Amino acid sequence: MLDLISIGDATIDNFVQIHDAEVRCNIDKTECKLCVDYGDKIAVDSLVHLVAGNAANNAVGGSRLKLKSAIYVNVGSDPSGKQIVDKLKEEGVSTRYIVVNKGMESNLSTVLNFQGERTIFVYHQAWKYQLPDLEQTRWIYLTSLSDSFTKSNLLNELNAYLERAGAKLLYNPGTYQIQAGVKKNPRLLSLTELFIVNLEEAKRILGHKDEEDLPIKKLLKGICDLGPKMTIITDGKEGSYGFDGEKYYHLGIFPAKLVEMTGAGDAYATGVLAGLFHGQNLSEAMRWGAANGAAVVEQIGPQAGLLTYDEMQQRLKTNSKIVARQI
Repeated sequence: MLDLISIGDATIDNFVQIHDAEVRCNIDKTECKLCVDYGDKIAVDSLVHLVAGNAANNAVGGSRLKLKSAIYVNVGSDPSGKQIVDKLKEEGVSTRYIVVNKGMESNLSTVLNFQGERTIFVYHQAWKYQLPDLEQTRWIYLTSLSDSFTKSNLLNELNAYLERAGAKLLYNPGTYQIQAGVKKNPRLLSLTELFIVNLEEAKRILGHKDEEDLPIKKLLKGICDLGPKMTIITDGKEGSYGFDGEKYYHLGIFPAKLVEMTGAGDAYATGVLAGLFHGQNLSEAMRWGAANGAAVVEQIGPQAGLLTYDEMQQRLKTNSKIVARQI
C-alpha cells in the first residue's frame, strides 16, 4: 500500500537569473509588471535546468518526508521526459504510473528570477488524461493539469477511485482547473479532506473580485461550504490561514533567506499533507508547511530545498515559538 499518489504535472524548468530589469507598479501596488528593454539583448547571470511541476514537487517532497510515494503524470518521449523520470526514481518515487507519450515533447517552463521574485512562462502539452489502475493509497494529491483535462473523464475516474479506495484527497487546483470552475465538480469537493489555495484563488473560486477586501473567515468557511472538510488559504508574507471545520487559525511565515520563490506553495502544501499523515492536527500541520516553504525559497528551484523528515523536525524545533494561533 502506498502513502501518497500525486496527480498533475511534471515539467522541466529553465531558471534564468537576470539583473537588468525593473518592476513598475500602479499607485496602490496591487499590480506590478516586470520590465526589460524591448528588442534588446538582456544579460543573464545564471541558467539552470531542473525537474519541476506541481505534482513532481509534491511527490519528491513527500518521499523525503517518509511517505511511500508514486506519481501519475504525462511526459514526452524526448530527453526532458527521461530526465523527469530519472529524477523521480532518484528521489525514491515510484514511476509505474508515468505515461510516456511517443512523438510528444514534455512540458517546459522558463522562470525569470529578478530580486527574489519569479515570472514564469509556461508551456503545457495537451495530454490525454486517463487515470491508471491505481493501487491503494492513504492520500491522493491532485494539483495543476493541462487545459486538456476538461476533455477527459479524469475527475469522474478519480471520484470513483476515492470512493472505492477510501483515500484522503488534498486538492490544490491549478490555473486551468480554477478557470474551468472548481464548483462544477461538487462530488470531488465532497470527497476532499483538505483544499489549499492562495488568497486570490479563493476569491475567484467563490466569485469575488481580486480587489475585494473580505474577512478571511468568510473565505475559509465559503470554501468548506463547497464540500471540503478542511481549508487552508495562503497569503504570501502574511502567512497562512486554516479552518478545520470548527476552529480558524493564522500562522505567520518561518524565517528564510530569500533566493527564489518557485515551488514555495507546493512545498507548503506538501508539508501540511506530511504533517497530517504523521498524525498532526491541522494547526500543527500548517507549521510543517511553513517550514518546508521557507526552506525551498532559500535555494534555486522548487525541489532542492525540500526538507527530509529529520530536517523538518529540526526546523520545527528551531522555530518552536512560531505557532498557529486561533482567530
